[in-house]
Amino acid sequence: MSPRHDREDLLHIGAVAERTEMSLRTLRHYDEIGLVTPSERSEGGFRLYSEQDVQRILLIRRMKPLDFSLEQMRELLDATDAVARPEAPESAFRTLREFEATAIERRRGLERKLAMADEFLARLGDLSERRTPVTDTSSRPPEL
Repeated sequence: MSPRHDREDLLHIGAVAERTEMSLRTLRHYDEIGLVTPSERSEGGFRLYSEQDVQRILLIRRMKPLDFSLEQMRELLDATDAVARPEAPESAFRTLREFEATAIERRRGLERKLAMADEFLARLGDLSERRTPVTDTSSRPPEL
């Protein structure tokens, strides 16, 4: 079996984990379920990843904060593979547009949550700067 890549261009799983900021366990899991399979294995059986493999992992990493499932990640990877081929089917482009619309909506949700977190932090800052002693213990604490 001839190598598909120049061995010097391939990365071991540790280097991929560092570069993608993903755990070794996650990368192994993705391989085991067939989500991202390393391009090659060393003679000792170690996973060897190509630059294309790393880009696929980075795409998945970008999907994680938006709560896409593993099945959705697989579907998106399949669509990106399909649109890279000559005469890509329109269905693959449609799938990409649907993912884009979903990602936009989920990002808006994250923006709303971030705005609420900022309001909460500002309120905590306001409360902590008061430093006024509480003399009436029967009063209710300030609303957060």
